[in-house]
Amino acid sequence: MAERRPTMMDPPIETLLERVDSKYTLVSLSAKRGREVNSYFNQLGEGLGSIVPPQVTSISRKPLSIALDEISAGKITYHRVEVEEEQDGGEAPEVQL
Repeated sequence: MAERRPTMMDPPIETLLERVDSKYTLVSLSAKRGREVNSYFNQLGEGLGSIVPPQVTSISRKPLSIALDEISAGKITYHRVEVEEEQDGGEAPEVQL
């Protein structure tokens, strides 16, 4: 059997997919949290404090990498909003943090 080589992706995608129900949820969740982390770093000097700071210590300074680290550590979770039957349009349910 071939030996597994280290990759540049850390945390591994397999670990991340264990935390969510699909890869689409992972993309949506990480993108939303990445934008929140980016907004937090942008508003640090203003003293607003309305956005939750990063929940893990990360060596990366990229907001998306920090978001993926948070998901891997189980600090960021989600729940699905139930879509009512009366709604037309067939839109996908929104994922909330």
